[in-house]
Amino acid sequence: MIKTIFFEDNKVKYIDQTLLPLEYKVVSCSDVKKLEVAIKTLAIRGAPAIGVAGAYGIVLAALSYKGKDKGEFFNVILEGEKIKNARPTAVNLMWAVERMMGFFETIKHLKIEEIKKELISEAERIREEDAEINRKMGQHGHPLISTGDGVLTHCNAGALATSEYGTALGVIRAAVDAGKKIRVYSDETRPLLQGARLTTWELKEDDIPVTLICDNMAGISMRRGLIQKVIVGADRIAMNGDTANKIGTYQVAVLAKENNVPFYVAAPISTFDPKAKTGDDIPIEERNKDEVTHIGGKRIATEGIDVFNPAFDVTPAKYISGIITERGVLRAPYKKSIKKLFD
Repeated sequence: MIKTIFFEDNKVKYIDQTLLPLEYKVVSCSDVKKLEVAIKTLAIRGAPAIGVAGAYGIVLAALSYKGKDKGEFFNVILEGEKIKNARPTAVNLMWAVERMMGFFETIKHLKIEEIKKELISEAERIREEDAEINRKMGQHGHPLISTGDGVLTHCNAGALATSEYGTALGVIRAAVDAGKKIRVYSDETRPLLQGARLTTWELKEDDIPVTLICDNMAGISMRRGLIQKVIVGADRIAMNGDTANKIGTYQVAVLAKENNVPFYVAAPISTFDPKAKTGDDIPIEERNKDEVTHIGGKRIATEGIDVFNPAFDVTPAKYISGIITERGVLRAPYKKSIKKLFD
């Protein structure tokens, strides 16, 4: 099983996803600032995975302090907390860091070395819980898939986007483990090609049949009957069910509705944002124009042109057939079914 991010020898180790599929490299990191850069540059990506990285960031900040002054030690940890701002849309990052800081508040009375050990344990719990949650989502979600289905996914919501196993691809893995014969269709996912580079790579590693299509081929694939289900991940879900995911997800959802193809979202409960009433409350990250004008460092567009490059879009709840969580599949009306998660 692919392990995207883990803690070993007092270092955070992660797969550098900017190099895949041409090179598989596990990077060791002992500096919270460098871990923050890894999140910003998408070496670590995927909402659950960057949540785990944020938890480990607090650990690295704590371990970096070698002195004996508690005040100084606390300031170092507070400085490390800034890692939660590395990317604005995926709420899991803020959730994990805030959980770590809340836990830190309960153990501040301990000795410095004891605090460090306890923070490591809490971050490890977050990672282990993420892996277990992904497997639970797979078990709740795979009954939605039948033998013979073509399943379209957009971007990468697999093991690489989590600590291991995956959200949307976790559901697909669970279906395959249950003996169902299916084929995955992977949108390439411009501009950074996470579907082409990452989803196809990890499905091929698991011997799960996968066909790569361009983003603008989703409609014809549905119309020709190749696609029976769509399953995607999420970076943040509002309390009415509006869902932010990788740019291009919205148009896939609209096409699915038009072609009577069920569209499902797979995401842990930590992805729901109680502060976001609707999708309008979800901040959308805009990234560097070079991601659009270049591929693999090579320019593909005319120099000097304007570029619009939002990293995410919001799919309105009305297009979503169900939201797969570790507690089961939520159905519309989402305001009611989501509210029950927090009651």
